[in-house]
Amino acid sequence: MKIKNLIQNQNSKLIAAMVVMVSFLATSCSDDDDNNNGDNQTISLFASNNSNGNITVYDVTSSQDIMTKTLMTTSTAADGIYYNKSTESVFQASRSGNNLEGFLNVDNLVNGTAINVGVTGTSDMMSPREVAVSGNLFVVADNADVDGDTNTPDGRLYVYTMANGSFSLRNVITTNFKLWGITFNGNDLYAVVDATNELAVFTNFLSNTTTTTLNASKRIAIEGIIRTHGITYDAGSDVLVMTDIALASNGQDDGGFHVIENFTNKLNSTSNGGTLALSSQTRVAGSSTLLGNPVDVAYDANTQTVYIAEAGNGGGRILAFNNIGSGGNLVPFYNSALASASSVYLSNN
Repeated sequence: MKIKNLIQNQNSKLIAAMVVMVSFLATSCSDDDDNNNGDNQTISLFASNNSNGNITVYDVTSSQDIMTKTLMTTSTAADGIYYNKSTESVFQASRSGNNLEGFLNVDNLVNGTAINVGVTGTSDMMSPREVAVSGNLFVVADNADVDGDTNTPDGRLYVYTMANGSFSLRNVITTNFKLWGITFNGNDLYAVVDATNELAVFTNFLSNTTTTTLNASKRIAIEGIIRTHGITYDAGSDVLVMTDIALASNGQDDGGFHVIENFTNKLNSTSNGGTLALSSQTRVAGSSTLLGNPVDVAYDANTQTVYIAEAGNGGGRILAFNNIGSGGNLVPFYNSALASASSVYLSNN
């Protein structure tokens, strides 16, 4: 009997040890899975166009295997685009509707899905272009002539509040220059001065809550650019990228883009009305780049990759460049047709 009890006790201890071991292994596998999921995050590029208004999503997680899908909208032309990862929602400025529109829960939709507007906005604008977002405030650059006199360049910045499934117009800022691309750096708004090679800075832009006319806090010229359109800024790496469409009459091969590292110090060191020297920038341009009318740009600081919405060359393309080095006449590592491409936004969170 004593021997039998001893054997039962030993078996019980063995079973208990096995349970602990299985539990440990299960926990270890769970931790590994969590870590792998974190490492394998999806990086997506969202693109709009002025050809049919649909939204194209590029999975650019692997530069060697880029997958795409198209989401069908009721707009027939669109420009500025923005994606919110936390709500899996994409927003764009509809040029056919002259309003902002938001589409919810888009991540798991398949190619060719027709999507309905989930966040609606009023038709206030005339010619919406780029969109910049800060919290629940959406700013849209409108490049329509304000006063009807083409000899006096001007534009409007429409500021919308998003709440309860709709956009409401908070205020309108009129500028004394034509607008196109805009992007935020904290509370400051950077805006390209269309038809020039200039960059305008509006310090603490969103503190202006009334409808008014506002002068830029600072304007500088970017040497080497003929006519700028697209702009993006990455605060983590302090890199600004601007595009050059050059001559509007040539949409095939005279465009380019400029990468400006350590941008904050270079901006602060350039006086109001001054010029940021080309020697402080990296320029990519030339016939091999396929850049003719690069209207918008996105930047991945982790891989130092520049994504371009090219509206002119070949009727429109999405282009991607890496290994930029000292710039020059680079060949894009990715080239995909997108008729009348107008805007791009990169999500890598």
